[in-house]
Amino acid sequence: MISQTVPFRWQTAAFAVTVTLALLPACPAPAQTQPQAQAQPELQTELWDGQRAMAVIGDLLRFTPRSMETAGHQQTIDYIKAELAKTLDKTKADPVILQRWVFRNDGKPFAMTNIIARFAPSNPRRVIVATHFDSIVKAYRDAKTPDAPMPGANNSSSGVAVLLETARVLSLLPAPPVGIDFVFFDGEEGSKSLGAGDPEFAPIGSPYFAGHLRDFYPSTKPEKAAVFDMVCDRDLHLKPDPSSIDSAGTEVKKFWEIGIKTAPSSFDTKPLPYAMSDDHSALAAAGIPSFLVIDFEYEPFYNTTQDTLDKCSAKSLEAVGRTLLQYLYAP
Repeated sequence: MISQTVPFRWQTAAFAVTVTLALLPACPAPAQTQPQAQAQPELQTELWDGQRAMAVIGDLLRFTPRSMETAGHQQTIDYIKAELAKTLDKTKADPVILQRWVFRNDGKPFAMTNIIARFAPSNPRRVIVATHFDSIVKAYRDAKTPDAPMPGANNSSSGVAVLLETARVLSLLPAPPVGIDFVFFDGEEGSKSLGAGDPEFAPIGSPYFAGHLRDFYPSTKPEKAAVFDMVCDRDLHLKPDPSSIDSAGTEVKKFWEIGIKTAPSSFDTKPLPYAMSDDHSALAAAGIPSFLVIDFEYEPFYNTTQDTLDKCSAKSLEAVGRTLLQYLYAP
């Protein structure tokens, strides 16, 4: 539940949302009117392993803090690159691409890196699947130790785990109909690495990527983008975000329909009562239909020292990962 006294970075409009999604599948036509369709092989969603994803989170926590200008920041980059390389060796994908630049704030330079891995790079149809990998520098909301590092099992590591496990499974399956660009954004927690603890918070990596789309998409933009953040909560309840509905309503509908069939207790069709600003925002502003998958109701652990592995669930990760896998193969 969102506290009314805490300035959360993602809450951009505290307005009631009256829009509802018609997420239930349409009733099929009578059997005698249905054309004969060629049977498709069943997608092996069980290959997507929540325990493997939990292990990724455990690995990342060893590098805490993973904020800019810390040793853990570079260790995280090296880890993601190495894990992707294991997967890419099994595919005909491009090598891992590091998009590097220098961000300056108050005269201080910050070395920044977005990580991109492209599956089926020759496929002209592209879909972005993204998350961020940096953590906040300290647990500013912790009542006892606000200057201690924030582990970020849910807030920063869970999205990385979803992407890495999805990439691994894709390397074991026939290619989906679209080429997939996995993007790990740097600097989502802002120039002070404090997220909501910084009143001037703004993501860094996703706007930079959006401003340099032609480096990766010289002629045609990606068809859509899905962004994942805070998705391992043991009590997972994913609700559509109004800004995502505005940007990519059809894709939100498709993703939530699959999610309800896959893990009905983890997906809620009622939209959030406020719009969210996250890495999907920059992509949407660049003209890419983009949506966010997040469970923002993470009290009392949000940005505290209690955002640890025991607050995560392999079942929750599987709910998200197996939904994503089916979504990528959906027509």
